[in-house]
Amino acid sequence: RNRSTMKLAIFASLLAATSAFVPSAGPSMGRAPSTLLRAEEEEAASDFKGAEAISGLTKDVETVFTVEDIASAIPHRYPFALVDKVIEYEAGKRAVGVKSITNNEPQFTGHFPGKPIFPGVMQVEALAQLAGVVALKMDGVEEGSLFLFGGVDGVKWKKPVVPGDQLVMEVEITKFNAKFGLAKATGKAYVDGQLACEVGQMTFALAKE
Repeated sequence: RNRSTMKLAIFASLLAATSAFVPSAGPSMGRAPSTLLRAEEEEAASDFKGAEAISGLTKDVETVFTVEDIASAIPHRYPFALVDKVIEYEAGKRAVGVKSITNNEPQFTGHFPGKPIFPGVMQVEALAQLAGVVALKMDGVEEGSLFLFGGVDGVKWKKPVVPGDQLVMEVEITKFNAKFGLAKATGKAYVDGQLACEVGQMTFALAKE
């Protein structure tokens, strides 16, 4: 009996010593993965701004000329009306206008299938139309005059413009001669604050309809 009792005591001691080296599955280890996941979810949720906040980023941008005002100033119509609104305007000198690029515009059926890119020449045309809004409202211009492209120099495209982009354009009339019906202008267009297109000089001729 003494020998059996001693064996049991030795076995119990060995069992206790072995268990000391086995990590216990404490409550903190069981909750750690879910806690980490919850923290990541909360961080992702904190980055979500929502439609109201994003829309509010442009709350201080006022429309000077609506699409109807633009249509009354220049003769361009669908599918070649490329200025949606004017948001800054200095009479006889310069303006800032906006062209929203959408996927349902006809040029994207061929430019390019599967990878729509707003053509660079249409970016220049949009700038020219914005310049036309400024020029056709200048003193000395007869009502009903047409604003025709005479030439363009120093064009550079910096990045592709695609559906979903908003092309924010700025033009400045650098020379204007009402007697001879000639005007010159410069232009730049931006997407999300990055320069997309710039034109060193556009030349225009005024003609009666």
